[in-house]
Amino acid sequence: MRVYLLVFLVSAVVTYLLTVVAREIALRTGAVAQVRDRDVHDEPIPYLGGLAMLGGLGASYLVARQLPFLSDVAGPFVFRDAGYVLVAGAMICAVGVLDDLFEIDALSKLGGQVLAAGFLIYSGIQFTLFTSSDGSQFALDPAQGALLTAFVVVATMNAVNFVDGLDGLAAGVVGIGALAFFAFCYQLANLNGVTLATTGALLSAMLAGACAGFLPHNFHPARLFMGDSGSMLIGLVLSASAVTLSGQFSGSQLTQGADGSQASLLPTLLPVLLPISILLVPMADLLLAVVRRTRAGRSPFAPDKQHLHHRLLEIGHSQRRAVFIMWLWAGLVAFGTVLASLYTGPVMWAALVTGVVVTVALTFLLPVVHKPSVHLPDEASSQA
Repeated sequence: MRVYLLVFLVSAVVTYLLTVVAREIALRTGAVAQVRDRDVHDEPIPYLGGLAMLGGLGASYLVARQLPFLSDVAGPFVFRDAGYVLVAGAMICAVGVLDDLFEIDALSKLGGQVLAAGFLIYSGIQFTLFTSSDGSQFALDPAQGALLTAFVVVATMNAVNFVDGLDGLAAGVVGIGALAFFAFCYQLANLNGVTLATTGALLSAMLAGACAGFLPHNFHPARLFMGDSGSMLIGLVLSASAVTLSGQFSGSQLTQGADGSQASLLPTLLPVLLPISILLVPMADLLLAVVRRTRAGRSPFAPDKQHLHHRLLEIGHSQRRAVFIMWLWAGLVAFGTVLASLYTGPVMWAALVTGVVVTVALTFLLPVVHKPSVHLPDEASSQA
């Protein structure tokens, strides 16, 4: 655990320091989010936070290679896959930088996402098999694994890009998801008595650190936006860390609960479910937005003021509280999924029910107790 904590801290500190450099680069190159009528910020904010996050990920990877626990126990396997993920991350970060600078069209951006996902698949990072509750395994053929991997990676990148609507929202949601997946990887290995050095645990610790280091600069009032260079980068690393878990544990290891009893199918499906589940709220928001705009006879891409974070502002939350509430929902889904996949019994269900009650209460009762003194304008909208 101390090794992963060190990796987390290196990623956080380097990202925090490089954010200042990224901000200066953005100002000099004109990568700045101008103020629009539908935006929350009231002054131009630089982009390119993704460059700092990529630097933090790279630095923590280099440090991890020098740590005996990872280099001696896991050998080249962990670092090979983690290195491929970072290369793919650099590819999609470059696409994001181009978009932040020149606003490339959606089709070109999608092409870059598919190219980065294709590189992961070409490097051998893809879903290979799933395990049923009785311990038997179902192997995917290469084409099936490649298609499923590409879908999960591309969908996660776009979902993170979509949720980047309030200061600190995307970095917090993905950071929480990374911590949840780290807990799953670490505890799954610990419960089954196998090596704790896994690619998924390493990547998720690195990613959580990068998000933590970026948040002080991005939390309201933000001094820097991550832009597409950051949102697509952290979306790719999050989904790829889950993909790397495929095939690393046997059927009996995945289907045995923490108390030795038969676990549910959640451990088997978690590599697919987690990137989607922690982004369930923004994905639902995206689906509702498409339906809402289509029914109104407008383009699905036409902006409006009815996103979930707009509704939180309307019912009385401040921008900071709205972000905190969405963090809570992300944490409830992510850690709830991990908890239900590893444990059974009344204590687990009591913890989940308590989490739901607390989150619902804070979402709907807090605005009544703390009414805002200043009403935000109706045109408040996303930063991206």
